Amino acid sequence: MTLTDPISDMLTRMRNAIVSRHEFVLVPASRTKISIAKILKEEGFIKDYEVLKGNTPQRVIKIHLSYGNKKQPALSGMQRVSKPGLRVYCQKGEIPRVYGGLGIAVISTSQGVMTGQQAWKKGLGGEVLCYVW
Repeated sequence: MTLTDPISDMLTRMRNAIVSRHEFVLVPASRTKISIAKILKEEGFIKDYEVLKGNTPQRVIKIHLSYGNKKQPALSGMQRVSKPGLRVYCQKGEIPRVYGGLGIAVISTSQGVMTGQQAWKKGLGGEVLCYVW
């Protein structure tokens, strides 16, 4: 099955797993998705992630979701910004803030995938992949 937007598929799988209160979710792997999972772990939105090799040549990312007290998810929302039909770019001075700094913007720069705050500190712009809060 071919996907038009694999990053959007990853976010949707995570969103559906959180609504169903699953402990983990499996996502087909790519370098960009692994970078996004790494950022989500560093920012505390997920517990952990691991890259698994299955019976097929396609690798899989197993993302362990994080819940607080009373089963409240640490990840309350995700929004895909740049899509295959409409790419959204920002320069170093135009990096968006998500919910006044409570969320993060994930940006693909020339030096790799990073948060908006990291890109701002390095003076980089790039493609805005998604917002997470």
